[in-house]
Amino acid sequence: MNQSLPKEAKFLFRGKVHPSLKLSVIVPAKDESDFIVKTLDALRMQLNDLGIAINSGLYEVLVLANNCNDDTYEICRKYQQRYKTFHLHVECIQFEKKHAHIGTARRLLMDAAHDRLMSVTGLKGIIVSTDADSEVAPDWIYHILKEIATGADVVGGRILPRDTPEVSRKHHLRDVTYRFLKSRLESSIDPCDSNPWPRHFQCYGPSLAVTCEMYERAGRLPVIPFLEDEEFRKALNRVDAKIRHSPNVRIYTSGRLDGRVKFGFSVQLKHWSEMSLGSEEQLVESLDTLIFKFEFKNRLRKIWNADAQLTNALSLAQVADWAEVELTTLNNIFNTSIYFESLWEKIEQLLHADDKNVLKFEPINLVISDMRLYFNHRSELTIKSINTDLRLNAEALAV
Repeated sequence: MNQSLPKEAKFLFRGKVHPSLKLSVIVPAKDESDFIVKTLDALRMQLNDLGIAINSGLYEVLVLANNCNDDTYEICRKYQQRYKTFHLHVECIQFEKKHAHIGTARRLLMDAAHDRLMSVTGLKGIIVSTDADSEVAPDWIYHILKEIATGADVVGGRILPRDTPEVSRKHHLRDVTYRFLKSRLESSIDPCDSNPWPRHFQCYGPSLAVTCEMYERAGRLPVIPFLEDEEFRKALNRVDAKIRHSPNVRIYTSGRLDGRVKFGFSVQLKHWSEMSLGSEEQLVESLDTLIFKFEFKNRLRKIWNADAQLTNALSLAQVADWAEVELTTLNNIFNTSIYFESLWEKIEQLLHADDKNVLKFEPINLVISDMRLYFNHRSELTIKSINTDLRLNAEALAV
């Protein structure tokens, strides 16, 4: 449930805004005295692609120490006083129980960043979310700025955990491998100009950049106790935001099991640990299922991007027949959707609710193996095709 914000929010982060500001980094922090200095060090020492320090006036960092039982706030204040040219703004707040969760903290910060950016940069200002137990790569801000400058509305960074517990590692690596291969498969069947391969699959709180314009269009971050970043990503998708999963934007986060939220990466690590101890294996969508879904999406995308209404009607009938879905239902979804990704979300819901078991789930190891064989086969065909072309060209030249 999307909750209301506490009244104190409007009084936060009212300090001076640098006139060159283009990007505002937000950091929610609760009991992070063990990590916060490394987090701030990484943000302060940002470089460009040549290893030269970027203009400090281009970005700022907003830290909100909320409901802390340690000296996180005091550490941040001392850091602020020590590095006076670093545009660090720190606030401390004690939320009432009903507001005391990550959704409130991240939303207040993103709203504050939005207001500050709008005062000097406008809708092209960039709000960037990270976490207080994470260290951004030295060129993190440079590559975010570069991706936005080339047309992205949203940039999801690659999140790399440090010191993943041994008992969780096997399942974590399998999950990452599956998601990478799945993303590669999607990019080959339903390519996206604004998110080409190579890319990754993450767009979450530890590294999520969004323009002020898209932040407004998506309805802002939902105020919910957990998974607020995932719900925000869905909201961005629903308005066809150009989301770039940039492999150049990287962040390193802690692999701790004692997380600050009811559900997040730490909880996922715990779950994988339990699966390892119970000799369980994760079930995921099969290769055939993924190919079907990506092909379905690509066919619909082509119709969506076409202009002729009559052609669209005929094409939809063909796609409905191919996918074995009700034409009336497909027409209704198509004609009532404003954005394509919103349309696709409804189609996916329809497929998962279908009692004909169109979607198949198999053990993750099996699907990873199937996808690797699929790509190996495609590579062999590509090499064979290239060799054939070379031979034909050589024969033509010899005539």
